[in-house]
Amino acid sequence: MQFEVWAPLADRVTLHCGGATHALEPDPDRTGWWSGEAAAADGARYGFALDDGPVLPDPRSRRQPDGPDGPSAVVDHARYAWRAPWAGRALPGAVLYELHVGTYTPEGTLDAAAERLRHLVELGVTHVELMPLCPFPGRHGWGYEGVSPWAVHEPYGGPEALKRFVDRAHALGLGVVLDVVHNHLGPSGNHLPAFGPYFTETRHTPWGAAVNLDAPGSDEVRGYLVGSALAWLRDYRIDGLRLDAVHTLRDTRALHFLEELSAAVDGLAAELGRPLFLIAESDLNDPRIITSRAEHGLGVHAQWNDDFHHALHAALTGEAQGYYADFARAPFAALAKTLTGGFFHDGTYASFRGRRHGRPLDRTRVAGHRLLGYAQSHDQVGNRARGDRLSAALSPGLLACAATLTLTSPFTPMLFMGEEWAAGTPWQFFTDHTDPGLAEAVRRGRRREFAALGWAEQDVPDPQDPATRARSCLDWSEPEREPHARVLAWYRRLLALRREQPDLTDPDLADTKVAYDEEARWLAFRRGDIRVAVNLGPGPAAIALGTRRAEVLAAWQPVEPPGPDGLLHLPGESCVVLDQG
Repeated sequence: MQFEVWAPLADRVTLHCGGATHALEPDPDRTGWWSGEAAAADGARYGFALDDGPVLPDPRSRRQPDGPDGPSAVVDHARYAWRAPWAGRALPGAVLYELHVGTYTPEGTLDAAAERLRHLVELGVTHVELMPLCPFPGRHGWGYEGVSPWAVHEPYGGPEALKRFVDRAHALGLGVVLDVVHNHLGPSGNHLPAFGPYFTETRHTPWGAAVNLDAPGSDEVRGYLVGSALAWLRDYRIDGLRLDAVHTLRDTRALHFLEELSAAVDGLAAELGRPLFLIAESDLNDPRIITSRAEHGLGVHAQWNDDFHHALHAALTGEAQGYYADFARAPFAALAKTLTGGFFHDGTYASFRGRRHGRPLDRTRVAGHRLLGYAQSHDQVGNRARGDRLSAALSPGLLACAATLTLTSPFTPMLFMGEEWAAGTPWQFFTDHTDPGLAEAVRRGRRREFAALGWAEQDVPDPQDPATRARSCLDWSEPEREPHARVLAWYRRLLALRREQPDLTDPDLADTKVAYDEEARWLAFRRGDIRVAVNLGPGPAAIALGTRRAEVLAAWQPVEPPGPDGLLHLPGESCVVLDQG
C-alpha cells in the first residue's frame, strides 16, 4: 500500500512497517511530502523516522492501538459492512443530546453506550453529540487534550466500535454529531512539531502556541484539519461536527479557516447526497460565523449560545459571579432578550470583559435553529469546582421550568446526558495522565483556580483520582425512582410536543413574543399559537394571556386555562404549555 507523510523539515524519512524499513522519496509535485510503498494489511503497525530519529506515529494515523506514543496501525475502512441505510438527518428541527462515552455507562465504551441508545429514542431526541474521541494518554478523560485527530481512542473501542455505534444509532433513526478540537492538541503524545510547522509561536492560546492557520506552512496545516473533519463525516458516516472553541483559532488570512472548512463540508454533503453540518462553540457573539458564505459570512451552520444559558442559569439560581454578573442584574429581561434576539451581548458593555462585546443578529437572515439553547452542558457543569448539576440545588419544579424554556425556545435544543432525569451524579473534571509531572501540574492548577474563588483545596476533587471519574458516571437505576421518573416523563412530553406542534420548530426568531415580571419571577412567551409560561417564584402568579380560548397541552402541576378575564393562575415553581389556536 501507499504511505505518505508531510515532513518539510526532514532531509530523510524512513517508514518502519512489519519489521522492515523503507526509505521514502520526496514527492516531486508536493513540497515537503514523502511517499513510498510497503506491504501492509489492516492492523499492520507502522511509523516514520525523521533523519534517523526515533520512530514516531503517523500524524494522519487512523488508529493508535497502544496509545498516542505507540506505533500507528493501518485501518482499511472498506472492511466494515454497514448495515443501516441512512439518508442523513439535517439540523433544522433537531434536538441534540451531549454524551461523554467514558461516563455515559460504567463500562465507558462505545459498545456499552450503543446499548443505551434506545433510551434516547424513547426520550425523543434526534441526534447524539459525542464528546471528543481522539486518542489521549491513559484510559479516562474528557477528551479535549487528544492527539491524532484522525483516530479513535482505543479504550473506547477504536475505529470499529465507533462504526458499530454510528450504525446502531442510524438504525434507530438517530443522527450522530462528533465534537472535534482544532484549536489545540494535548501536550502529551503530541509529536506534530517534529514533522513540521503545525504550531506557530507568533500567537498563543490558553493551551500554548497556536495552531498554524496563517503563518508559513499553514496551507498544509489547514488541509490537515479539513481532511480530518471530512474523514469523520465520510469514513464513519457522522452527520455533523461540533467545533471546539473556534474563538481561539488565530487566522488573519482573507479566506478564514472556518469558511474553508464549511465550503469543504458542504461540498462533501453534495457528493454524498446527505445533509452534513457544523456547529461552532464561539464566545464572540459574531453573527458572521453562522451567516451563509453567499451573504459574506463564514458559513458555519450553527453555534452554541452561551448567552441563553447564562440568562437562564442566573434566573434559576441567582448566581452573579464572573460572567453571570451582567445577566443577574435583571435575569428575566436577559432571558427575554435572548429568546427574541439570540444574543444578550450584542454590542453592549460586558463587565466580565471590561469592554463592549458582540453585535446584533439580523433576525430576518438568521434562523433560530442556527443557535443551540441549553440549560446545562459539559462545560457549564464540569467546570464548576464540584461538577454539580442544576439538580443538586434546584427543586424538580424549577428543573421542569428549565426544561420547558429550553425545549420550547426558538433555538435548537441541546441536553446534557442525565439532565433528562435530574441525575443525582455530578460530572467532574477528571484525567488519567501517564506523565506524573503533567498529572501534578493539572492537579495543582485546578485547585489553584478554585482557591482564587474561595474554595478550600480539599473541596476540589482530585482529577487524577479514579473515584472522580467513577462519581461522574450516570446511575441508570435513577430513572426508575422518584423524583427522577417524573422529571423524565416531563422531558418526554415536551419533546413530543416539539414533534406535534409545528410552531415549536418554526425558525423565525422574530415570531417569538415575550412578557415577564422581574419581581414576581414569571415569564411567558408565544410562538405562533403556542403559549409557554414559567413561574420561578415560590408562590402562585397571575399571568395575562388574553381571552382567546386555550387548551392545556402540558402542565407540571394541574392548572386551568385562562378564564374570561384572560388570567392564567400558575402555581409556584411550575410551568405550562398551551395552545391558543
